[in-house]
Amino acid sequence: LLKLLWCSFTLFLDYWFSAEISVFVQTGASVQLDIQTQELPEFDDLSWKKDISENIVKYISESKKEKLHSSYKDRADFNNKTFSLTLKNMQKTDNSGLYTAIASGESDNNIVTYRVSVIDAVEAPVLTVNSNWFSGNFCTVNFTCRAHELMIDSSYQNNRCSPENVTSQINTLILDCSEEPIICNHSNPVSWKEDKINTIQLCFNKGLNVTMFCT
Repeated sequence: LLKLLWCSFTLFLDYWFSAEISVFVQTGASVQLDIQTQELPEFDDLSWKKDISENIVKYISESKKEKLHSSYKDRADFNNKTFSLTLKNMQKTDNSGLYTAIASGESDNNIVTYRVSVIDAVEAPVLTVNSNWFSGNFCTVNFTCRAHELMIDSSYQNNRCSPENVTSQINTLILDCSEEPIICNHSNPVSWKEDKINTIQLCFNKGLNVTMFCT
């Protein structure tokens, strides 16, 4: 009996742990939080709350009308057909946290929980040539790929170099030289930016450095 109870308790923990969905949102952007199920239990009202206690919106099943909390006016939209919640102009200081949809009737049922993290777009990386030397068809370029607290030092020799990547928390710096340009890519879950160096022009002409952005 104890073994059965422990097994049931473990399954219960796994179920609620898996119900929490992580979402990353870029500062200033919007995010839509969906119910994630087409078969809701019968309910009298459905609410979205932040960090369990902060009310955002309540939908009354009988009247089919919703009431948005005054502090979320112009900051949130509720869809009374799908019961999804859209949060607008997200800011790191006051919008990161747990968002839960709760269906209430004879009992309260947590339908879905999102862990929302609002983060900034990454800063542009810098690909710096430290030294270069060429003779005939042989070219050596020593360079540094750097962004924020991340850095990769590498060498391009005889038309090749080893791809590398380093990670710090949610940021990743990737060095890619599988094709003609050497690429230094800095990314996080909401954006990426990259810096490029054209190896042909660097080895045989004056170097060319181009920076690209995507957020």
